[in-house]
Amino acid sequence: MNRRKQIIKYLLFDYFAAVITWTLFFIYRKIYIEPQKFGYEIPVEFDQNYFLGLLFIPFFWIILHQLSGYYKYPYRKSRLQELGQTFFVVLLGVVIIFFAFILDDWVHTYKDYYYSLATLFSLQFLLTYISRVIITSLTNNKIRKRKIWFNTLIIGSNHKALNLFEELEKQKYSAELKPVGFVYVEKNNERILEKHLKNFGSIDNVLEVINENKIEEVIIAIEPTEHCIIKNIITKLKGTQVQIKVIPDMYDILIGKVRMESIFGVPLIEINQNIMPVWQQHAKRFLDVILSIFAMIILAPVYLCLGIGVKIGSKGPVIYSHHRVGKGGELFKIYKFRSMIDNAEKNGPTLSSPDDNRITKFGRFMRKTRLDEIPQFYNVLKGEMSLVGPRPEREYFINKIVEKAPHYSNLLTVRPGITSWGQVKYGYAENIEQMIERLKYDILYIENRSLFIDFKIIIYTIKIILQRKGM
Repeated sequence: MNRRKQIIKYLLFDYFAAVITWTLFFIYRKIYIEPQKFGYEIPVEFDQNYFLGLLFIPFFWIILHQLSGYYKYPYRKSRLQELGQTFFVVLLGVVIIFFAFILDDWVHTYKDYYYSLATLFSLQFLLTYISRVIITSLTNNKIRKRKIWFNTLIIGSNHKALNLFEELEKQKYSAELKPVGFVYVEKNNERILEKHLKNFGSIDNVLEVINENKIEEVIIAIEPTEHCIIKNIITKLKGTQVQIKVIPDMYDILIGKVRMESIFGVPLIEINQNIMPVWQQHAKRFLDVILSIFAMIILAPVYLCLGIGVKIGSKGPVIYSHHRVGKGGELFKIYKFRSMIDNAEKNGPTLSSPDDNRITKFGRFMRKTRLDEIPQFYNVLKGEMSLVGPRPEREYFINKIVEKAPHYSNLLTVRPGITSWGQVKYGYAENIEQMIERLKYDILYIENRSLFIDFKIIIYTIKIILQRKGM
């Protein structure tokens, strides 16, 4: 299965749909709209305006579809959902093109604008959707014939796992899930699935199994007595690119947790790892960059004043930097205005408290107003951080937290932030216990993140800065 090749197919067809649409629309306006304005026939000559549109508009559509998340899952498409998504994205794009390219055109009456808008939308929608539905239909047909499949790992090894395997094997349609093996959960269970599938070992090795066998789907099929460890299993899988699904019981079905993607498919609960829609993810990164550049320009005098204040307040460098753990567990160097005496951690990493004598007088002011954090706009520009996200921690403290709260690893699935829900609600943590207490707010953020939540956190952060309640 070649994911890149499939994406290129959609990209090319969308590109040519935009080229053909713009060409037909240009001819339409020359034949039907402009003659009504001038009173005589207008020859169809492809002028500068046509070629200018031809240069920019197809790429505009590609970018718009990319921002909508259309190309993210090239093999997981429903033609009905595709219809709705294409309709709304094309409607948005046509309105933008109308105001950018068409509003200044010659028209006889204002009704000609309506005709132009309707014609452009109809052409763009029909050509885009028809090409897409052809590719999707051909792809779905290959899936039904088992020419395309997704390598699937089953977590579990007893009766539930065996029943799942047998049901997948007897499926006539929607057989895109191809079980390639299983991992067991308990060391002392029967592992009856071993007669049918390859045993990849314990759940402890699940990440290595996923990488080595190019697993794209994981189905949790454990016994009722093992349900207490589902949370730990999902925590292990967080941050991977696999689709996670769980076999439901009747209670899950009755309360509406089961999501059916196919009429003929096996009923499963899908664990959604992408709470924030794709377009919001792109918008979030765009706002991160724009607002960080804006902040660094506007706050330039503040940077200068704080730098002078740090230098006068105590000996040592103005900027303090050290390594913290970012998205995916990658280390990066974070920057802050130094708020403690130089070499404050010469005896090892230590959390601070409000009465910490290592904090300088000027540093105490910066911490209350959170101004010591503003050099991190540079980290945001580099893509290591976001404006809003769980605060990054040092590897030393993460190891301590994970011993007591393994679900901390969920925080590493997103970019850390300059400010966070945990920081707003709880503030600075003085010990591991308080860090774990603050953790629940950051988990809540990850499970509910949206641009709306980000804006609320930013507003409350500004309020805290103005009220000097940072510590």
